[in-house]
Amino acid sequence: MNRATAPLTPESRPRIGPGFRLQWEPVQERHVLLYPEGMVQLNTSAGQIMQRCNGASTLAAIVAELEQVFGSTGLEAEVRDFLALAAQHGWLRWDA
Repeated sequence: MNRATAPLTPESRPRIGPGFRLQWEPVQERHVLLYPEGMVQLNTSAGQIMQRCNGASTLAAIVAELEQVFGSTGLEAEVRDFLALAAQHGWLRWDA
């Protein structure tokens, strides 16, 4: 199963999709996703999420780490929403 069919579970391990590269752009002071046709500028929250989508960290671990970084709780729904959007654009994928 790939990002198009695999459900997102706490054990899912999101990773950057093929053809995309995440990098910090010092001039813009933000993370961007580079791809052959262009670039996607990410806001702070999206950049923080995407940095953790390394294919090794689970959704549960990503949420826990973000909650610690932002000093907040209850971020899972927002992280899931972003991951779903990113998957629709092909920025991310994960296996079941």
